[in-house]
Amino acid sequence: MRTFDLTPLYRSAIGFDRLANMLETQRADAQPSYPPYNIELVSEDKYRIVMALAGFDRSEVEIITERDSLQITGRKQKEDTQRTYLHRGIAARDFEQRFQLANHVKVTTASFDNGMLTIELVREVPEALKPRKIVIDGGDNVQVLEQRQAA
Repeated sequence: MRTFDLTPLYRSAIGFDRLANMLETQRADAQPSYPPYNIELVSEDKYRIVMALAGFDRSEVEIITERDSLQITGRKQKEDTQRTYLHRGIAARDFEQRFQLANHVKVTTASFDNGMLTIELVREVPEALKPRKIVIDGGDNVQVLEQRQAA
């Protein structure tokens, strides 16, 4: 397998969305495709992860955030062994999905409705780290403290 170094392309990518880059890299690193999920950009600093969890109940899903990591785990409870399936197309296996979050990205809410898990995320950059405009002093603002003429 051939790998390509794309570092030179990122040098000129000022303001590149780091969260999308990290999530895409995470996905490309042989992550399992189960369960399927979408990552949406809702607004400049808001994101949404939607995961299809058919056959799971809310009590079988756990969401944990730790530092800059989001972990979603599903553990199926024991099945009813009395059922006989002619065809079983709905996967009901345990899963663990991890996402690497960018700095200052926090999970705000999570909801589970009709087999769809929705996780809302927001980037909250502290005021001290936000860009600020610096006023440039010039020659026009020079104050004369005392003015005397030479004799």
